[in-house]
Amino acid sequence: MSVTLSLLNLSNWEQKEMNRRFGGGSCIAIRTGHSISSRFHHASAASFSDPAICGASTWIRKGLPCVCFNKKASYARIFMNVTPLQEERLKRLKNRTKVYYDATRQEHQEALRALWSSAFPGQELHGLISDEWKKMGWQGKDPSTDFRGAGFISLENLLFFAKTFSISFQHLLRKQGARGVAWEYPFAAAGVNITFMLMKMLDLDTTTKPRTHVSAVFVHILSENEWAFDLLYCIAFVVMDKKWMEKNATYMEFNEVLKSTRAQLEKELLLDDVLRIEDMPSFRLLH
Repeated sequence: MSVTLSLLNLSNWEQKEMNRRFGGGSCIAIRTGHSISSRFHHASAASFSDPAICGASTWIRKGLPCVCFNKKASYARIFMNVTPLQEERLKRLKNRTKVYYDATRQEHQEALRALWSSAFPGQELHGLISDEWKKMGWQGKDPSTDFRGAGFISLENLLFFAKTFSISFQHLLRKQGARGVAWEYPFAAAGVNITFMLMKMLDLDTTTKPRTHVSAVFVHILSENEWAFDLLYCIAFVVMDKKWMEKNATYMEFNEVLKSTRAQLEKELLLDDVLRIEDMPSFRLLH
């Protein structure tokens, strides 16, 4: 299925970057990326149990079509052919963002318990509504109230992070090697905010075609890895923490740090040699 011509309002940074690369108008042949590690397949299959929400764990390598740019004043037109695979995966991802956390659904309860088990192995949880959750960085004793901002996918993202990059997850959760402050920012609540930020950045909260260069590029990356959004979430978390530490930020500066994190992610996604999420320079921060 072809997506018709789309008029995109680009940020100043994107306009300058396109001018630098394309000199006002040219065509890029995007190459096929490398094979995808089965590491993410195993983690995601273990984490998510609802195919209707999460989609199937299928890895299909595709050559990426050509994306053409024509620069004119403060706008750019992106000609993009969307493959059936890309269209289906984008639809699944957007469907995930529409699922609210439902405390009455068994699979949602199990996902929340799985998050606790991954965060605090061997420690018994005495209830889905408990003051114990506060030590993970939830704002109250009922985590479901924090999910209202980004829905069930924000829980999925945290669980994916915990199971796929457990060392990084535990490091941020426990702030090992930090400034000696138990909670510089509420870990879990910050995670929900990161999910929401990514949904906005990638236009996942709309039914329209990609409106920015970044969201258009992400659609192509999605064809290389169905779990690209979850991987990008993990990168976003470690980048946010790194910027937080470098700035020696306070809780009142959280939104400023999150904005800086988004800018860093957008810049990396537009690099010439980034064809997969794993090609992003900040992916190396994950362990």
